[in-house]
Amino acid sequence: MNIPNKITVSRILLIPLFLIIMLAPFDWGKMNFLGANLPVTHFVGALIFIIASSTDWIDGHYARKYNLVTNMGKFLDPLADKLLVSAALIVLVELNDVYAPSWIVIIIISREFAVTGLRLLLAGEGEVVAANMLGKIKTWTQIIAISSILLHNFIFVLIPFRFDIVSLWVALFFTVWSGWDYFAKNSHILKNSK
Repeated sequence: MNIPNKITVSRILLIPLFLIIMLAPFDWGKMNFLGANLPVTHFVGALIFIIASSTDWIDGHYARKYNLVTNMGKFLDPLADKLLVSAALIVLVELNDVYAPSWIVIIIISREFAVTGLRLLLAGEGEVVAANMLGKIKTWTQIIAISSILLHNFIFVLIPFRFDIVSLWVALFFTVWSGWDYFAKNSHILKNSK
């Protein structure tokens, strides 16, 4: 396993730590900043999520720079993204003090399952498709939305609107658009599969 793939695996391995911090009954107090009231566990969980998310850029950059792009990496990288984002979204639905409507989470996770299923069909046909630019934008809008929600809009309290809510709607838009685009560009596989 090359270094970019190890970095990708590290993203997956940070998920249980994120879940423990966010879901275990720790009471580390709260942080207050300009009216934002943020539990310390959510701040720590957000940091873990942001660190894990940043490995998405690091592994891809390293793989391209040193010509270490592999089929395993093309498969593992989006899978790691989907696992991390899905885990975080499900945690957000469970928490009562954050904005994450279950119907939005269901749409986002359903798109991830659908695209993963199509990737498996493509792999069965001998095609491994790396994420395109629209898929990368989708992933980063999801990461920004989740991070701002985990931080209870903490760093955006001076903005005259709820950045966390707007960013979640932006993430939903790019999730639906990139899913439609992915299926439209690969519909020939669905038509030709047995």
